[in-house]
Amino acid sequence: MKKLLSVLLAATMCLGLVACGNSSETKYKVGICQLVQHDALDAATEGFQAAIVDELGEDAVEFDLQNAQGDSATCSTIVNGFVSNDVDLIMANATPALQAAQAGTNEIPILGTSVTEYGVALGIEDFNGLVGTNISGTSDLAPLDQQAAMFKELLPDAKNIGLIYCTAEANSQYQVDTVQAELEKLGYTCKQYGFADSNDLSSVATTAADESDAIYVPTDNTVAANTSIIDNICRPAGVPIIAGEEGICEGCGIATLSISYYDLGYATGKMAVKILKGEEKIEEMPIEYAPQFTKKYNAAICEELNITVSDEYEAIGE
Repeated sequence: MKKLLSVLLAATMCLGLVACGNSSETKYKVGICQLVQHDALDAATEGFQAAIVDELGEDAVEFDLQNAQGDSATCSTIVNGFVSNDVDLIMANATPALQAAQAGTNEIPILGTSVTEYGVALGIEDFNGLVGTNISGTSDLAPLDQQAAMFKELLPDAKNIGLIYCTAEANSQYQVDTVQAELEKLGYTCKQYGFADSNDLSSVATTAADESDAIYVPTDNTVAANTSIIDNICRPAGVPIIAGEEGICEGCGIATLSISYYDLGYATGKMAVKILKGEEKIEEMPIEYAPQFTKKYNAAICEELNITVSDEYEAIGE
């Protein structure tokens, strides 16, 4: 009888240890909705995942990464899938992805990244930097007045500036409105050239190139995925472009004041870790911004268009 009791007690202890071991091995489910595939958004997603893995380890998190291929409706479908699968957190990469996540759930924590202005994206008037709901994240907003000042620095003879952007992206409208106001303060004549989607980008870019001495392109996901269209029109026409971020500049611009999207995504991932571990409440987490900005230039296009930049600019790719 004593031997039987000893065996039963040992078995009970083993089961208890197994149960304890399983309870400590938390596996978080994180859904990532990325609007479209291009260098900036790819880098932000990579940084986001790296930050979580660095802190929690590869075995502690299961990522469900889905790409909407530039379609806002697909973002909604992806988010609804995340909600049905009861993920622990959603990362929305780009404004349409964030808007879809906002519409999809008010319970699951949502972190945005590669979003320029959260007040505009979420329809919040007099935004103070804190959403105060299940949404927070990081902003890729660069100092737009300094981007406008690049025209005076690099293109002093230009008079007419065209601003090309996708009308489907609310934050693109915000950027071109802000930059236009700054350019007009500097004495430029400005005209906006909006396009609905990539199908009419070529015709809009052609008109802008014909009517402009230089062009500004904001941080715009549709442009970022189609820089070759703009480059094939503007570069042969000798029309230089100041871009809102490095990926667009690499594809069709001469210069930019840009951020590291990998670092921005990494910062978003660090926010996610705090939420998943219960260290902070998302409704109390303000939007975070890029810590630094770098002047960069596209050496090949600058050389072709005979544009000289100062030593404070860093060549893209170096």
